[in-house]
Amino acid sequence: MVEVMASRARPFGGRWREIVSVALRWGLPVLWVLWAGLAWWVEPRASTEAQLDRDLAAGRVVSYQRAYGWADDGAYWGSRPRVQYAADGGMLTWTVSNGQNRYADGAPLASDSSAVGPDSSASTGWDARRAAVDGSGQAGGGTAHRIGNAAALLAGVLTVLWLGRLIGGAPPLVGTRWFWFWVGLLPFGTGVLAWTYRELWRPPPVPVPDRGSGWRGFGWLILAAVGISLLVSVARIVFGTTVVPG
Repeated sequence: MVEVMASRARPFGGRWREIVSVALRWGLPVLWVLWAGLAWWVEPRASTEAQLDRDLAAGRVVSYQRAYGWADDGAYWGSRPRVQYAADGGMLTWTVSNGQNRYADGAPLASDSSAVGPDSSASTGWDARRAAVDGSGQAGGGTAHRIGNAAALLAGVLTVLWLGRLIGGAPPLVGTRWFWFWVGLLPFGTGVLAWTYRELWRPPPVPVPDRGSGWRGFGWLILAAVGISLLVSVARIVFGTTVVPG
């Protein structure tokens, strides 16, 4: 009786692992595509003060602040840049009604509001724009926050599923777990896609004799991260910040 039950349990366990493998094979790329679309939409886009004035005139601006830059965690590919607000910052940031974030360099405000000079015109422009946004009657930036939160949630789910399979699943065939851990940290989730392709979509029939080690994965992380950064920079120059924001 024990042998019969064990023989039945093994096929069930194998069938369950197969179901999980198929679900991850299709689910991870789908989650990545959804995340990429949402993250691309809310990624800050470089713009100009003239575009800000046009957005204000059309009533598209739902929030408008001054800042001194952006902060990004960097280590986690699913993190989003956070604006560093400052009342006298030299950067203008605003959100339009479709949920996109834009920014432009602007003249810093005078530290003394009674000062007369070049900064006084900046203060006047700031006050006028601030009044235009406050008087528009639109809710401030809710769409952008919701889209950004949805993108962060998708990135988190994608990371948890990938790590769960990497740590708790069968040993990888192409590289060690440490190899894929480091590769999985590549920007934009490209490392997770690489793992999905090589370990789930096109796995070798048997483990590769010289599987990638943790040190090799760390080296790939550095080299590929530099290459991806250069590729994104070139694409931004060629296609502009509307297509390649950041």
